[in-house]
Amino acid sequence: MRVVQIYKPGGPEVLELVELPTPEPGPREVRVRAEVIGVGRADVLVRRGTYKWMPPLPAIPGAEMVGVIDAVGDGVTALCLGQRVLVSARELLQRGGCYAEAICIPEDAGFLLPESIDPVDAASLPNFQFANALLGCNGGQTHTSILVLGSAGAVGAALAQQAASRGIQVVGTASTEDKRIYARANGVSAFVSSDPAEMAAQVMSVTSGRGVDMAFDHLGGDSIVACLHCLAPMGMLVSYNAIQGPPATDVFQVMRDLLGRSLSLRTFSMHTLDEDRTARRALMQQAIDDMVSNRIKAPEPLCFPLDQVRHAHQLLDARNTIGKIVLNP
Repeated sequence: MRVVQIYKPGGPEVLELVELPTPEPGPREVRVRAEVIGVGRADVLVRRGTYKWMPPLPAIPGAEMVGVIDAVGDGVTALCLGQRVLVSARELLQRGGCYAEAICIPEDAGFLLPESIDPVDAASLPNFQFANALLGCNGGQTHTSILVLGSAGAVGAALAQQAASRGIQVVGTASTEDKRIYARANGVSAFVSSDPAEMAAQVMSVTSGRGVDMAFDHLGGDSIVACLHCLAPMGMLVSYNAIQGPPATDVFQVMRDLLGRSLSLRTFSMHTLDEDRTARRALMQQAIDDMVSNRIKAPEPLCFPLDQVRHAHQLLDARNTIGKIVLNP
């Protein structure tokens, strides 16, 4: 079978399409024949060799796959041939492995998919799972408004949809008119500048001076400080990435300066749930149920054949895409 492997960290050029023997499922394992392979930021980190949970090299990247079970190992009782499942590397002992025409997984690792969900749409479910986890970072407290930086991105759009479906006002940032159109279709009702010097004043303007209950930041740097100034009393900033690195400003001092608002800052990673299988899988099942009931809708995909994986990563690196990137094996 064909797989994409990396033998050393680097740019898209290190992604190599190679032939490997098709794996055979062991006891209580099933083999999933790929229909759709998702492409995401975690794959870029694996490719660059900077992922904190890096698999050993040579590695097969890929955190999500949708496919049909075409072989079962001894002792399998929960799944059977012909069923469609979502494979998420969050359920596997080793992250990655989905850039392949087939993968063997424990039978209790896959998510059985209803026939009503298109395989391409299902590749976006991990983003909605992540969005559900982010929205729960405040301990389940109710909130009326949120700020989503990069609201046209894969996670940003999922956050906007999930929040809007719950009646929450979504304020977002988006760098181009095309992205604003896309983000608006996903539930963003107001846009503000991503410039840290302008963001807080504009957020206060669109929230009648109150601020937002939660802000979600993937950038880090000066955006951390700007987001704190955007929060309403008892508000929470959730930092789930730090592309621009840590802020140069003393964040604790900023929070002390805003002491009258009693703000909080939380960092978040889905790896927090690595040892909580029940909670992790419930978040995915919620996303599946929401897609079945049409509360959420998968973004329009950008589809490429497996042998164009380098081009797909070039687009990811350029950060100018809208929607989900998928590979067709």
